[in-house]
Amino acid sequence: MANTSLQMMGLVLGIAGWGFGILVCAAPWWRVSAFVGDELVVSQVLSEGLWMTCLSERGRLQCKVYDSGLALTASVQMCRGLCVLSLFLCLLAVPLSVTGLKCTRCLGDAHETKARMAQVGAVLFLLAAFFYLVPVAWTVYVVIRDFYDPSVAAPLKRELGSALYLGWAVTALMLVGGAVLYLGSASPGAPAIPVFGRGGKANPPSTAESKPEKVFV
Repeated sequence: MANTSLQMMGLVLGIAGWGFGILVCAAPWWRVSAFVGDELVVSQVLSEGLWMTCLSERGRLQCKVYDSGLALTASVQMCRGLCVLSLFLCLLAVPLSVTGLKCTRCLGDAHETKARMAQVGAVLFLLAAFFYLVPVAWTVYVVIRDFYDPSVAAPLKRELGSALYLGWAVTALMLVGGAVLYLGSASPGAPAIPVFGRGGKANPPSTAESKPEKVFV
């Protein structure tokens, strides 16, 4: 039978991952400027995200959306697409999971159908976690690779932004939420067990055993 507590816990974790995933996807702090070398300018900090770039100078923050999406690198475009796909899968998973909860009455007494819908929602959360993990991990790899690459000029080097660390947490929330929701919705089939007592009747004894044989003299 489905476990309502596990279902609710998994759904809450999945929704939390979805909400924080939207904020992380829109945040401009995926990559921040790294000042390595002779020139050190502390008053200016450049932050780059998937949708905009921000410049912080003397306490003032100025942000600007990218003028053209096609002018961006293939890496940024790939990260954009995967993040949007992940959030869209979460958007589909939430209504399916809510409908499939054992405590809801959306489908009446169709417990098996509700459990299957909740499991589909859980699988969508798991897929969303995977598609969100790829752009975060890829951005981390690119930032670290360029930072230690001597051929990259110092002004072009970047460091890991706070949004990337939050991206790992978002992935964990979606992954754990989907797994808990799936386990809470699992309903293994019960084996057929003979029932005795008031609800059932035992097999009657055979006639040969119940009645003694008559002996004629």
